[in-house]
Amino acid sequence: MSVAGAIATIDIGTNTTLLLVARPRQGDGAGDGEPEVLDQQAEITRLGRGIGTNGKLGAEGIARTLEVLKRYAAIAGAHGASIAAIGTEALRRAPNAADFLEPAATILGTPVEVIAGEREAELTFRSVAESFPTEVRGGRVAMVDLGGGSTEVIVSELGAVRYRHSFPVGSVRLHERHIHHDPAAPEELAAVERDVATTLEEARRPLQQAPLQLLVGVAGTVTSLAAMSMDLSTYDPARVHGSRLGSGALDAQIARLSGATQAERERMAGLDPRRADVILAGALLLREIVRMARLPEVRVSDRGIRWGLFFEKAAGS
Repeated sequence: MSVAGAIATIDIGTNTTLLLVARPRQGDGAGDGEPEVLDQQAEITRLGRGIGTNGKLGAEGIARTLEVLKRYAAIAGAHGASIAAIGTEALRRAPNAADFLEPAATILGTPVEVIAGEREAELTFRSVAESFPTEVRGGRVAMVDLGGGSTEVIVSELGAVRYRHSFPVGSVRLHERHIHHDPAAPEELAAVERDVATTLEEARRPLQQAPLQLLVGVAGTVTSLAAMSMDLSTYDPARVHGSRLGSGALDAQIARLSGATQAERERMAGLDPRRADVILAGALLLREIVRMARLPEVRVSDRGIRWGLFFEKAAGS
């Protein structure tokens, strides 16, 4: 049975803090029609800055993220929405996570659920299954959620999950670990590629043991690269969600990013300037996954785990 009132779901990630406020269709459960979106917000708050080094949350990232949560709580309150908030890799890893979680719970009026990588993968699957139901139910589909600190890989067959795993590799972690020049040196890019290939090796067999019909990419790295390939001066989720990013277009963006300074990347259409430092590492991560999947393109999803959490709450589960 669905929840009639508005639901606000907040995804507090390593790099971004995202808000969805939506209302299920009256009488509909998850999967029975598009919800009514009341508001969406995305802020790059860098809560997990330093995750590639000592793993501790910095004071600036904590303060910046808490300020965003105050605004998100006000938006949810204006819509009369119940709030559900989740935290991912940075909060799983940080030894000082309580410095953020305690004031965050006070601001939101509810605790932030710090979720394990397996649950993050489950929410990714739910979001993709709701967004692309025909494809997910009809074949073998791989889904990847590329975050700042972790990457979730899921493989489903005829709508049933056959493999899911969370890997401790993401755009922020890779950038902080390997890239120290501007523009990045060739040996630094090679180090990113080696790290990605080694860390994701376990995913190779499930991605390749049977032909895939579809690869779906979720989260800001993927949506940014899609928006850049479309040369969008203003990000348009309606155009980005469901679009296709071919391997040739991805290679072209990597070549463009590799040869640019951060200042030049900040001026590129389709790319949020605040993501300009970590986007190249994220793009190299995505390219390795596309290669592993042996598909010519990735289908782009603008709906990450906050949507999976919304569908879960809407269904009353």
